[in-house]
Amino acid sequence: KILKEKGATPTDLEEEVAKALFDIEVSPSSDIKADIRDIYISSAQELEVKNRVALVVHFPFRVWKTVRKIQGRLIRELEKKFNKKHVIFVANRTILDKN
Repeated sequence: KILKEKGATPTDLEEEVAKALFDIEVSPSSDIKADIRDIYISSAQELEVKNRVALVVHFPFRVWKTVRKIQGRLIRELEKKFNKKHVIFVANRTILDKN
């Protein structure tokens, strides 16, 4: 569930987010399991926001359309798994050179 650049190893937090996504995918009661099968993350990080911690999850742009479709339910599920943390989704866009 993690797609990193060549040679980059995922952090513990990224492993945890990927495991949470996998758990949601294999749970029998999940109604978003078909959509979540195509989703993978590129990175994840924690930010301190006022007195709470926010979890920022980065997705590659090519899966962003699917993420947008199920983001409300997916955020709710991830906030349940990572209690007391806000979850924010961000798309990674690559700007290509004109040449």
